[in-house]
Amino acid sequence: MFHGDPFLVALLLLVAGVIGSVLPLVPGGLLSTAGVLYYWWATGEPAVLVVVLLVTLGLFTVVVDWLGGAISARVGGASLGTTAAAAVGGLLLAFVLGPIGVVLGVFAVVFALEYRRHGDVEGGARTAAYATAGILVSTVMQVLLTATVLAGFLLVV
Repeated sequence: MFHGDPFLVALLLLVAGVIGSVLPLVPGGLLSTAGVLYYWWATGEPAVLVVVLLVTLGLFTVVVDWLGGAISARVGGASLGTTAAAAVGGLLLAFVLGPIGVVLGVFAVVFALEYRRHGDVEGGARTAAYATAGILVSTVMQVLLTATVLAGFLLVV
């Protein structure tokens, strides 16, 4: 069994959660949630209400991560198929170009598919811009949420 200092382990997970919020394929919200739950499991602190609030923020971060780009693509007019293809394209380019690959991949796929669908350069670019902005806003929200979990944890512990 692992016998590390619970505070340091939790702190490491919480900091990794904030950092992971800006890295593709790293579940920042889940890392933050794991940090809070590990500390609570190991020490019985903080109070259950605080744990529930911090875990809820961490899980909300996961929802923002998973749905932020898709929601903005849909708001911009992209079809469900385009949204799904953009997610795959962004994921594949993330392996090649890192975070920039996600942004470029989503923009390129949404633009190409929406242009093919409607034959409208301006409309395809607008929809791609919505999807790309959604990814960037989603990332900012994830950083703010995981940083809030970290700050809340440090305030109560």
